[in-house]
Amino acid sequence: MTDIDFEIKKPEHTPLLIVISGPSGIGKDTVVQGMKDRDLPFHFVITATSRPPRENEVDGKDYFFYGKDRFEEMIEEGEFLEHAWVYTAYKGVPKSQVREALQSGDDVVMRLDFQGAETVRNLCPDAILIFLTASGKEEWLQRLKDRRSETEEELSVRVKTAKMEYDSLDIFDYIVINEKDKLDRTLDVIESIISAEHHRVHPRRVQL
Repeated sequence: MTDIDFEIKKPEHTPLLIVISGPSGIGKDTVVQGMKDRDLPFHFVITATSRPPRENEVDGKDYFFYGKDRFEEMIEEGEFLEHAWVYTAYKGVPKSQVREALQSGDDVVMRLDFQGAETVRNLCPDAILIFLTASGKEEWLQRLKDRRSETEEELSVRVKTAKMEYDSLDIFDYIVINEKDKLDRTLDVIESIISAEHHRVHPRRVQL
């Protein structure tokens, strides 16, 4: 019998830090909820915000809703992985839940705006940044208007912000079309990206 004097290599499981981002109205929350509904083995980070909850939003499920004063106290105490003033409120990711999930070996999924994604990229070069886009400008703008949660002035700010975000796509690893009424297709692509990342010869190693 011929001896095999080398080790048979297999994919090495290392936990991934996955950021889902994109312009306002692109469906970030819908995509993350779709990932949850598929019962995928991820830890889904809950973002904190200083704004009041919208209709049907639940504290501790959709967001952690902190008052502005409490949020600023937590910033001073260094309790956020990243935080930013976004439009009219603070948003941030508490550090503790991310580190605990990674230490347990779970992949971690964060839904962040562009500023948050940029901060995570600077802190953690091995994070996977996925940018969601629309099939066209008209579709995206209509989806934004359909939310009916912004004034015309706020819509204008979001359009200008989106232009800046598209001009700075180089910080992202992947861009995925999230076409209206085709959520399953979007989720399939994201799952394929994550699966491929777990089969890298040189795995990403997240350090926070």
